[in-house]
Amino acid sequence: EVQLVESGGGLVQPGGSLRLSCVVSGGSFAKYIMYWVRQAPGKDLEWVSTISPAGTTTTYTNSVKGRFTISRDNPKNTLYLQLDRLIPKDTAMYYCATDRYGNNRGQGTQVTVSS
Repeated sequence: EVQLVESGGGLVQPGGSLRLSCVVSGGSFAKYIMYWVRQAPGKDLEWVSTISPAGTTTTYTNSVKGRFTISRDNPKNTLYLQLDRLIPKDTAMYYCATDRYGNNRGQGTQVTVSS
């Protein structure tokens, strides 16, 4: 069974940055396409970003393009999401997942953007 554990969230002012991490265990991490999804208060889960198994191909939802960067370290079984130029609408629980819809995801890490 694949287990995912996110960390790195917090409270940040608009324009600030955070780096989220996700450690994956119990599976073949280097073979997985990996995803970040998020859920804002009162809203559905939203796909944020995808990265290919080798890390050579990345995609982003339009609202975060140019501000967020997904990456991975396969020997460390770790997925990352660098969040820059944060805005209040980025406030959400962030999850790493092995599917685009977040059906298999971790417990999440909270990101709050507020002055």
